[in-house]
Amino acid sequence: MKLKYLFALSMGALMLNACVEMDLQPEGATLTTDIKQEVSTAMPDRAEASVRAIFSQFNVYAPNYGVFGNRVRHNDFGYSSIMMFTDANTEDWSGADDGYNWAGNSMTYDDRPYTSYESDIVWNDHYNIIFAANSVVGSIDPATTDALSQFYLAQGLASRGFAYLGLAQLYQFNYKGNEDKPCVPLITDQNADDAAVNGAKRASVQEVYDQIDADLTEAIRLLEASEAVGQTRPDRRYIDLAVSFGLRARMNLAMQNYAQAALDADSAIYYTDARPATIAEVSAPAFASAAEPNWMWGILIAETDDVVSSGIVNWISHCGTFNYGYCQYSGGHQISKKLYNVIPESDVRKGWWSNAEGKSANIPAAWQDYLDELEFPKYTSCKFAPYQNILDNDVNANDIPLMRVEEMYLIKAEAQAMSGADGKTTLENFVKTYRDPEYTSTGNVQDDVYLQKRIELWGEGLIWYDVMRLNKGIDRRGAGFPITAVLKIDADDPILLWRLPQTEIQGNSALTDDDNNKSTEVPTPVDDDETVKL
Repeated sequence: MKLKYLFALSMGALMLNACVEMDLQPEGATLTTDIKQEVSTAMPDRAEASVRAIFSQFNVYAPNYGVFGNRVRHNDFGYSSIMMFTDANTEDWSGADDGYNWAGNSMTYDDRPYTSYESDIVWNDHYNIIFAANSVVGSIDPATTDALSQFYLAQGLASRGFAYLGLAQLYQFNYKGNEDKPCVPLITDQNADDAAVNGAKRASVQEVYDQIDADLTEAIRLLEASEAVGQTRPDRRYIDLAVSFGLRARMNLAMQNYAQAALDADSAIYYTDARPATIAEVSAPAFASAAEPNWMWGILIAETDDVVSSGIVNWISHCGTFNYGYCQYSGGHQISKKLYNVIPESDVRKGWWSNAEGKSANIPAAWQDYLDELEFPKYTSCKFAPYQNILDNDVNANDIPLMRVEEMYLIKAEAQAMSGADGKTTLENFVKTYRDPEYTSTGNVQDDVYLQKRIELWGEGLIWYDVMRLNKGIDRRGAGFPITAVLKIDADDPILLWRLPQTEIQGNSALTDDDNNKSTEVPTPVDDDETVKL
């Protein structure tokens, strides 16, 4: 037996166990349409296992173990590693620059050399999702009318679109104006065999976005059909119709297709069973369970998962303040004090972090004592609750948010405003109802939404894509960063782009060093200036 779709471009690609692969045939065999249909309809357990294999990539323990010389890196725990790295690249998410902060390299941009551990993690973890998605897409007849098969095929397509959307925004600048520039290799179920033998060059930005659009649009069609006859997802790790519209809303926003982005965000809001969390619901640490009413899509973590039994090799160990883990030793993570200082006192989210005196209005007395006793710095995150809301819980089984419905309201507001509609009213109604009753937009809705996203989505691995999309650059002066990480980076500086890892250049016969993004020096810290405001 062998895998039909070999993925040789990424040396760190996690080869899925044969027991969960759908696209398996004896040596030299090819799956026919009839066989694909039989596999997906007559063998539903096998099909479901193959789909689950996609989402297992989001929270796998040490997926790059082999790439790193059979070594476990404590920041190597699936897609949420990428979430942490991109947050640490921003000017809003700070922490000590010490050995306990495993995002320290990303905070100082020492992650950008193409030989760095982080470089391999970002590349491999995206392509591991693509590899698993291709296995599903290539084994189901695209013309199937079976609702369950349509649902499974949509999972593969939407997941692949999600992964390529991330890659496109990390390895090249904005879509608009860069359509012909090199992006990343496009590996699908259609060309994977050839790519395994002959390699694959970097596709253009336009080609990659065309693939993303095709995948997400087809996923939407399939989910519309399957949900119309009662097919539902088992839980929120899977992608439903609303999430597919949400992913396409993100894509259209990145492409500056604002009118369509507004429609997609509105569709996501319409079809989702999620609702925005109320002011009362976010008046205490939360964002720990996919059962929370505002989650559309998330990484579901079980107590038996390897990332949990590892103790500290998991996202919440690094990013949560009130559970056992690295934050207890690193001092946790802090919001930029420039950003914190512009949050009004009337905004419930002010308590998502401790203030200049190290206090938060959103936490119980015992939790405040915990902050004080462990001497967490001022402006420390109080956003994420520990597992089961148990203070100092050493079971780090928190779910991880990938999409919340609040983001859709913010996309809708910006996209409406940028396409000539009344985004100001959408934005004001949302913020007044769910976060700050006294809120008023300045009238520059795009900038106002960017600010709201920086507050609302802090620590959730999303804001980096807005930093790049809006050409904001990085200015950490006056933000409270350690002196080694006080950086000022222009929006067009090539350091903002990731480089294809050396392992990819060496393993992909269609690429050479000349095909990579420009090598540039890690930025030098600048003098801090406390007078610099947001």
